[in-house]
Amino acid sequence: MILAFETATNICSVSFQDESGEIHEKRTERKGSHSELLFLYVRELMEKHAFGIADLDAVLVGTGPGSYTGLRIAASAVKGLLFDLDIDIYAGNTLAGFAQSAGKGVVHSVINARRKHLYHQKFEFDGGLRAISESEILELSEIEEMLNPGEKIIGTGIERLNENKLNDLEVLEAANISANALIALFNSSSGKQFFKKTTAEELESNYLSSSQVNNTTV
Repeated sequence: MILAFETATNICSVSFQDESGEIHEKRTERKGSHSELLFLYVRELMEKHAFGIADLDAVLVGTGPGSYTGLRIAASAVKGLLFDLDIDIYAGNTLAGFAQSAGKGVVHSVINARRKHLYHQKFEFDGGLRAISESEILELSEIEEMLNPGEKIIGTGIERLNENKLNDLEVLEAANISANALIALFNSSSGKQFFKKTTAEELESNYLSSSQVNNTTV
């Protein structure tokens, strides 16, 4: 059984994979709701699906890049929930999680950043997810030059890009940003490269700030 957190944007998503492999999610797009709803979502999933934290095989946490507040809240939640428990924790690349939900083809994962910038990483999915570029923060104009007709784009801050460029792309809805995708990525044949095994203590002390990215491998 797996519990997953995705809090790198205004979206707060908590997902649970049960023993049969079915995935259940609690999610909101309400800005600033992470501290209010994260533990509530965990409790509601536990009550509905009759599991305890000690029953989990693994916990997945999207570690950015993204919102300092959202990522910090998730890290703190994991530390509290897993205190004194021997459960595997994996820090995941948030942008890769986005791309996993996009399906087959070339996809640009982006997250809103300051001023004229977005966090960006380019992937291709063809039987498995593969990173084409590194996670980095780029100016809007730099990202626009990388966009080719027929490709996909997912994330936040997309509306800041040139409208003519976006007209030639498949723009995926925010509903695809979900901790469900982290679980799907973790379970996939190529997904482990986008996760790093860690501990509750290390997840907090090695926190990835908004100027850093997670491109490490297990």
